[in-house]
Amino acid sequence: MDMEFTWAWIALALAMFPATMGVVNLFLVRPPRGTPPDGTLVSILIPARNEAVNIAACLDAALASRGVAVEVVVMDDGSTDETAAIVRAYATRDARVRLEAAPPLPAGWTGKVHACARLAEAARGTHFLFIDADVRLAPEAAASMAGHAARTGTAMVTGVPKQLIGSLGEALTVPMINFLLICYLPGGGRAFTRRSGMAAACGQLMLVERAAYLAAGGHEGVKGVMHDALALSRRMREHGLATEIVEGAGLATCRMYSDFGQSWAGFIKNAREGMATPVGLPIWTVMLAGAHLWPFFFLPRSAALLALALGFALRAAVTLRVREPWWTIPLHPLTVAVALAIQWTALVRGLLGKPAGWKGRAYEPV
Repeated sequence: MDMEFTWAWIALALAMFPATMGVVNLFLVRPPRGTPPDGTLVSILIPARNEAVNIAACLDAALASRGVAVEVVVMDDGSTDETAAIVRAYATRDARVRLEAAPPLPAGWTGKVHACARLAEAARGTHFLFIDADVRLAPEAAASMAGHAARTGTAMVTGVPKQLIGSLGEALTVPMINFLLICYLPGGGRAFTRRSGMAAACGQLMLVERAAYLAAGGHEGVKGVMHDALALSRRMREHGLATEIVEGAGLATCRMYSDFGQSWAGFIKNAREGMATPVGLPIWTVMLAGAHLWPFFFLPRSAALLALALGFALRAAVTLRVREPWWTIPLHPLTVAVALAIQWTALVRGLLGKPAGWKGRAYEPV
C-alpha cells in the first residue's frame, strides 16, 4: 500500500466527519417558533460607531417590527460622522427610538462590549435583541425570537442573518461563518446540551432574556473580549442557562463588509478568541485542510475524488440552506485556504504581541 493511497483515504475520512455532522445539523437547526406572551417588550439594542451609512436603514427595519412591542435604543459610541444626528431625527418622529451616548471607554474593556453593556443598562424590555448597525431585521424577527425563547425556556436565541455578498473578497471569507457552525459544531448550537464548549452565537443577531442576562453577569462578565457573542453564550451556559442557534436567514439580512480588505481585518480581530490558539489551530488545520484541500494532491485516486465530491456537496447544501449566492460554491477550497490564512496570521500576530484593532481602537492581546 503506497503512501498516496493511505493519505487519500485519510482525507476521505476527514471529509466524512463534517459531511455527517452537517447533514445532522441541517436537520436540527430550524427557524424559531413561538408567540411572545403578553407583556413582552423587546429592546432592540444597536451599538453604533461611525455608522451614518447604515443606521437609517437599520432603524427603518427595526421600527417595522410587528407581533411584539419594541423599543429601539442606539448607543452612539464616539462617532465622528452623522450617526447621532440621524438617530436624533428618528427619535423626534418616533417615541420608540432613543439615542444614548457611550461614556469614555474604561480600561480593560473593548468598545463594542462596553457599548452593549451600557445599552443593557438603558433598556426597559423583558428581552434584549442585540444587532449590528448593518443588520436589517425582518418584520417578524423580534416576535419569533422572543416567542421561541418563551416556548422553549431558552435564555439566549441567536442566529446568523442572511449574508449579502457582493464581491469576490466577501465570497472568499464570509461563507465560512455558516459552514463552520453547521459542519463542525456538534449539535449546531442547539440547546439540548448545556456544555459551554459547544456554545456559539452570532453578535449580529442575539436575543437574551433580561433576567438571565443579568444573572450571568451580562457584558460586564466578558468585558475584555472581541467576540462578545461567543463569550456571552459560553458564560450563560456556565451559569446553567440554555442558549440556542436557530436558522437566521429568514430573520434578518446583513452585509458585513464590502471587499477583501475589510473582510480580512474584520475576521482577524475575532480569530484569537476562536480557532487561532497554539493548541487548537494545528488541529483545525488538519481537519479543514485535510478534508477540503489535501484531496487535490491525491487526484485522480477514487478516495480523493469522493472526498472532494463530499466537500462540494456539503458546501452546496449549506449555501442553499442559508441563502447565500450559488456562485460562491465553486470557490469553496479557496475559502477554506483563506480562512486558515486568517487564523494563522491572527495567531502569529498574537504571539508577537501585536494588538488587535477595530474602528480606530487597538486592544492588547488577551
